[in-house]
Amino acid sequence: MIVTHELSKYYGKTTALEKLSLSIGEGEIFGLLGPNGAGKTTTIKILTTLAFPSGGWARIAGYDVVHDRPRLKPLIAVCPQEINLDKELTAFENLWFYGRLYRVPELSRRIGELLEWGQLADRAGDRVKHFSGGMQRRLLIVRALLSRPRMLFLDEPTVGLDPQIRRQLWDLIRQLKADGITVLLTTHYIEEAEMLSDRVAILNRGRLMALDTPAALVAQVGGYVVETINGHHTSYHLVQNKEEAYRRARAQAAGVLIRQANLEDVFIQLTGERLSP
Repeated sequence: MIVTHELSKYYGKTTALEKLSLSIGEGEIFGLLGPNGAGKTTTIKILTTLAFPSGGWARIAGYDVVHDRPRLKPLIAVCPQEINLDKELTAFENLWFYGRLYRVPELSRRIGELLEWGQLADRAGDRVKHFSGGMQRRLLIVRALLSRPRMLFLDEPTVGLDPQIRRQLWDLIRQLKADGITVLLTTHYIEEAEMLSDRVAILNRGRLMALDTPAALVAQVGGYVVETINGHHTSYHLVQNKEEAYRRARAQAAGVLIRQANLEDVFIQLTGERLSP
């Protein structure tokens, strides 16, 4: 669905993206992770035709993101991090105006179907300013789906939501995959990427550091973590198995925790940073 080859972007002497090569399959949920300034936003801007690459190329569904923009745009949609709904309008009115801009056929029927899918049908006539944060996030996703895109870009879709609402949105995102829609997800919640993504790419300073399934990435760095607390400092040691973890723990006087490794441990080892929402 998405193929990039040595995709690069430079702003003067600053490198925002350096020779990024990816291949994302149709119907895949693909996680894009990295600290601030890693190149995630630049990648999304290029793929959504909002920025031109300085080098390399990218294609979505066979269309070049630079030369085939008019044919590509109907196939993609973006759900932004910012809640940019008109809060003085109702849910239906927000979708109606958006759908008219994109000339969505049988618009009223399409809105009804999506409000039902997003569990918002009973609030169609309510003003968005009365919606909870989770409901507004659902409405953003519904709006993005109006034009029947084949590729959906989700930028921090659950930021600021409580855990219960986040998991409800996860179910909707999984349903997108079941419906055959390709999803590119950026998130600062490592758990979210680990739970949703078929594969994950980790960027740092514009370069691709790792690309694989979450489980495979974790297996590469070790299956267990030994945390040693020394005063106000905690050190982390990645080891391959329980036996090695126990040996390292027994060598410490106190303040030791053994746990299974996760994607955040991979992220920290590759970038030297910890993601924070």
